Amino acid sequence: MELDGARVLITGASSGVGAATARAMAGTGARLVLAGRDRKRLEAVAAETGGQAVVADITTDARGLARRAGPVDILVNNAGEGWAGPFTRMPPDRLTGLVSVNLTAPIELTRLLLPGMIEANRGHIVFVTSIAGAIGVGREAVYSATKAGLAAFAEALRDELRESRGIGLSVVLPGVVDTPFFERRGAPYDRSWPLPVPPERVARGIVTSIRRDRPESFVPGWLRLPARLRGAAPGAFRRLMRCFG
Repeated sequence: MELDGARVLITGASSGVGAATARAMAGTGARLVLAGRDRKRLEAVAAETGGQAVVADITTDARGLARRAGPVDILVNNAGEGWAGPFTRMPPDRLTGLVSVNLTAPIELTRLLLPGMIEANRGHIVFVTSIAGAIGVGREAVYSATKAGLAAFAEALRDELRESRGIGLSVVLPGVVDTPFFERRGAPYDRSWPLPVPPERVARGIVTSIRRDRPESFVPGWLRLPARLRGAAPGAFRRLMRCFG
């Protein structure tokens, strides 16, 4: 799908991958609607990219966001949160919050905006998930589950839309990305490998997925290998995980 003339809603656009995606789309002819909770950061990204800033919390007012965004051609479900630590020590409110931000909210926003795309016979939806949802990551059990659930929802929805003309759907699975995500989840990224990739790389993957209607994109691409190994040979995958973490 071409970006020129398309109205694009990006959630979580005030920083990280969302802000990088807005910058990657600036100058393409797309009309950007940028959603986020941090007004100051969001308005700065909007001023830089020529987008419209909509301060909104998708967990409590997805309907209001959809109304203010109006009919959109492209929806990038990017907003997300993390939490790291032993599952048994996870505060109940953080568990509820992760499920709401990472899973319930993008599903609800899609439900609100998809009918307009179907009516127009034009649209594309992107779900930014995570490699954690494809392989499961220890000490990030709930985060992994929400991202796996979002990927399963996207796959089921793709099957449901197979006869709808002009509607594309992409899942983008980043690995470790150099953003404030790790500070906000409460635990820094302290592994020497794999090295974090810049958010601009993920943003390019999102733009390419839209333009080429790619069902699934891993960023970086080699992450496809452990994801496929887990599905094809789970025993070997678990042995490798025990050795390399």
